[in-house]
Amino acid sequence: MIATIYHNPRCGTSRKTLALLEEAGATVTVIEYLKRPPTVADLSRLYARAGLTPRDGLRLSEPDGKRLADSEADDAAILEAMAINPIIIQRPLVETDKGVVLARPPEAVQTIL
Repeated sequence: MIATIYHNPRCGTSRKTLALLEEAGATVTVIEYLKRPPTVADLSRLYARAGLTPRDGLRLSEPDGKRLADSEADDAAILEAMAINPIIIQRPLVETDKGVVLARPPEAVQTIL
């Protein structure tokens, strides 16, 4: 199994999700998205595969994410803001051949293993 995790090593949920992937024997590509932000195209593809809207992927505990969620911003504007300011992306996003999940809680990753 090959998996990609959009990861923040400072986040306990993200660390637990990574551990679950490793325990399952997955070959994991770790993308520290704060250092290497996904593009608008990457985010659009990930959310589409996950069945989520970009608004669903906003990190509401971040003031900029909350403002966007409460605004009239369309998906394109939200994706652009995420690519520019990746701290507002809810984490961790995990992708395998079986799909994409926002692993909150971490055990949600089991659905794509």
